[in-house]
Amino acid sequence: MRAVVCRAWGKPEDLELEDVASPEPGPGEVLLEVAAAGVNFADTLMIAGRYQERPDFPFSPGLEVAGRVKALGAGVTDLAEGQRVLALTDGGGYAEAVLARAADVFPIPDSLGWAEAAGFPITYGTAHGALRWHADLQAGETLLVHGAAGGVGLAAVEIGKALGARVIATAGGAEKLAIARDHGADAVIDYREEDIRERVKALTDGQGADVVFDPVGGDVFDASLRCIAWSGRLLIIGFAAGRVPEIPANILLVKNVAAMGVYWGSYRRHAPERLAGEFRELFAWYEEGRLKPHVSHKHDLAEAAEAMALLLNRRSTGKVVLTTGAA
Repeated sequence: MRAVVCRAWGKPEDLELEDVASPEPGPGEVLLEVAAAGVNFADTLMIAGRYQERPDFPFSPGLEVAGRVKALGAGVTDLAEGQRVLALTDGGGYAEAVLARAADVFPIPDSLGWAEAAGFPITYGTAHGALRWHADLQAGETLLVHGAAGGVGLAAVEIGKALGARVIATAGGAEKLAIARDHGADAVIDYREEDIRERVKALTDGQGADVVFDPVGGDVFDASLRCIAWSGRLLIIGFAAGRVPEIPANILLVKNVAAMGVYWGSYRRHAPERLAGEFRELFAWYEEGRLKPHVSHKHDLAEAAEAMALLLNRRSTGKVVLTTGAA
């Protein structure tokens, strides 16, 4: 099978497309024929040796895929060969076949295309877990979403609307703000041209946002602390801006603010039973038309370096996906 292979820590352009042996599923595992694989910022960290987990060489990046069940390992009884699924993996998704734990494999609606399914689990899973489980977002509350044209930010906009919130979206530039509006944002802020704190205060009659969803960090996070409502919930998703912010504890104290870190992937190990119910709700919302996965770029496996560069240079919106040609 074809696979994108990393043999030393480096940059996307150092990756090679190789012919390698297809793996065999062990007990509790599923072998998937990959139709598409989602490209994530974590993949760029993994090949650079900067991810929290450092695989042994050689390895293929890729943490989420969509495709068909090709073979079942011993003890797997709730899936069937040929079934359309998406899956979370510990790596290896940039290939024509990959192994996944049966618990990480989820049947998908027939109407969900391969590319959209491949980019679905991490973005929508993270946004849903953050807003549903951590923030307990309520109908009528105001949700502020940063990085709202990116994969996880756009998912948060849609899920916020599905939960009945008023959504304020921030992004850089008119094109990205238009995408956020198209996916349900009630108001938008161009962080390049406008002061986030002042605009949020103006849009909320001085009250601030009840919940802040922040995958950006840096200066955006600092602004959020100053425009969050009393008893607000601040969700720390990631640090796309590059700077990991520090929180003045007195602000949390005075405003009764809860700051919560959200590493959604850890639920696979600590509470895997929650994921099945989460995806049932997300797929139901998709079939009702509430969720509209946005894929801005599709590339063949051979173009993995170009796909990763789109993320690193912030030239994509929604998701970037690799395809294999499988159907």
